[in-house]
Amino acid sequence: MGVLSSCGLPQVGPNKRQIFAGSVQREGDAFIVTVNDRVTRSTAVVPALGFSEAFLNAGQVGSDTISAGDTLGISVWENVDEPLLGAAGAPFASLEEIQVDGNGFIFIPYAGRIKAAGNSPEAIRRIITAKLAEQTPDPQVQVRRLAGDGSTVTLLGAVGGQGVYAIERPTRTLAAMLARAGGVVIEPEIAQVTVTRGGHQGTIWFQDLYQNPSFDIALRNGDRILVEEDQRSFTALGATGGQAQVRFESHNLSALEAIAQVGGLNSSTADPTGVFVLRNETAVIANAVLNRNDLVGAQRMVYVLDLTQPNGMFMARDFVIRDDDTIYVTEAPFTQWNKAISALTGSATSINALNTLAGN
Repeated sequence: MGVLSSCGLPQVGPNKRQIFAGSVQREGDAFIVTVNDRVTRSTAVVPALGFSEAFLNAGQVGSDTISAGDTLGISVWENVDEPLLGAAGAPFASLEEIQVDGNGFIFIPYAGRIKAAGNSPEAIRRIITAKLAEQTPDPQVQVRRLAGDGSTVTLLGAVGGQGVYAIERPTRTLAAMLARAGGVVIEPEIAQVTVTRGGHQGTIWFQDLYQNPSFDIALRNGDRILVEEDQRSFTALGATGGQAQVRFESHNLSALEAIAQVGGLNSSTADPTGVFVLRNETAVIANAVLNRNDLVGAQRMVYVLDLTQPNGMFMARDFVIRDDDTIYVTEAPFTQWNKAISALTGSATSINALNTLAGN
């Protein structure tokens, strides 16, 4: 057996003894910590997503507020036989599809250049009426806001229809605009919504739009909205159902759920007493976990879960997995014993075969 050990038996990774040798108390620089209720509370840190006060306190844009790029329809009635704008004998003139220029102005014959952006159709009506009243008696003016793209937002990512959408009366808030774009086309539980406005950015979970109505923020011209899948992941190695880098499938992923995501423990090789979670922990959390206050900088932590303990499954259910964690499950000692026996019997069989050939 000593010869076999020196040669090195095949294994999926380090065994428990080798991992424990990396402890700061021995040869390494990692802290080995057995998971208990205090540890689960100290390490239960999840990313905080939300919008800043600037996003939350922004009021809705008035549904009738005109913006540069909008299109207006203007009609004028004049109580004279020879009108300024209409043909002789036709006191009605219709100025259809007047677009507000990039500076926010429109031009009306005999009224001149008028500031439209930032005003409502009623305010523009009063301005045009006052301008024309100087040249024709008692003009009657009607101003209509036509469908236009003066105030728009851009939607990208996992939505039904990516594109540029106008902010209109029904779509002045985030949830309404997402609905206009066809909704979210990925699992709602892992969908994140990011809004970029100028140099500011805020991200929320899609489900928070319904659980926290204050996150249904008012939109502004030029907003960029990105819907994407949660980018967090963990790596599963060792005697699990599958060894891979795995994306999170929920906001708060427990160790038990993470193991289930990769097919559980390998029933023929896994050691349920040797489930390890490897993580670089911040000094604040590391000090809390180790009940000390002298650690500075990120610390290598190895959390140990023993699923065979009376509360082992509960501990695994309560222990929160974080982004970039590594979950490693060691092989059972019996597996190594089987490998050793197979190596011995295989060697003996090979020797017998050689002897048989030599005898022939």
